Amino acid sequence: MQAEEVKQILETQLENCVVTTAGEGCDFQVVVVGEVFEGLRPVKSQQLVYACLKEHIANGTIHALTIKTYTPAQWQALQN
Repeated sequence: MQAEEVKQILETQLENCVVTTAGEGCDFQVVVVGEVFEGLRPVKSQQLVYACLKEHIANGTIHALTIKTYTPAQWQALQN
């Protein structure tokens, strides 16, 4: 699996989110920014992302996944 494939899956399932992916093989890092994370605890935000990729995690296509999630406001604050 390629990072671009992971990005496409997440963008399809998490509407109105900006997704950045890195990695190769079965080890990926993702950053997802979207309003969908507003008011959610970090664990719940990560669970949303995991749910999108659960099939690939279960079959071993994705072995390691690092997830960072932000609301647009949180992301903007990090950029300053």
